Amino acid sequence: MADSSDLTPSAGSAPSEIPERSHAQLPETRISRALDHFILRVGRVASWAWLLLMAVILLNVVLRYSFGEGRIELEELQWHIYAIGFLMALSFGVVTDDHIRVDLVHERLSLRQQAWVELYGGLLLMLPFLALILIYAVPFVIHSYAAGEVSQAPGGLPYRWLIKAALPLGFAFLALAVLARLTRATAALFDFPRPLPQDHGDDAEATK
Repeated sequence: MADSSDLTPSAGSAPSEIPERSHAQLPETRISRALDHFILRVGRVASWAWLLLMAVILLNVVLRYSFGEGRIELEELQWHIYAIGFLMALSFGVVTDDHIRVDLVHERLSLRQQAWVELYGGLLLMLPFLALILIYAVPFVIHSYAAGEVSQAPGGLPYRWLIKAALPLGFAFLALAVLARLTRATAALFDFPRPLPQDHGDDAEATK
């Protein structure tokens, strides 16, 4: 079992890239740190999708109202980009703890109680849900690719399987984020995997 001494920060360890509020006081592990950092990098790249989405919307509006040319492909591209941005943001939200949770209850729990909530929630709710999504999403994409599916709208986008592939990809990243969260919960509860010491030296410097 992990005691409170295992969860206290110590000097000399590598600082985390995750905002402090996302830790929920749960210790990091080597697995969670590697997975979290990977998802954060993916999320930062995917965040450019929102800027691209704004540019496509603006272009479509200008073409429609200034030149009288509405483009079906641009309209479809808008919801394609939105879907990609949303699906990629799911895992990012779990890592940074920006997803919706009942804070009135969660914040009143002790560290061990929070860890148990994370553990049972991940094992009994999130992982079965993600497995179900992936089981059905992968054949969904394969069928679209094999059929050469394209947009049914005249002038629409081809390669419909590409946007459909964002579904299993986004949920696969979400599964990695949940796995990282579970290792932090088991580290707090059972001292396995071994919790990493965390350096808050940067925070101390910032408060000076």
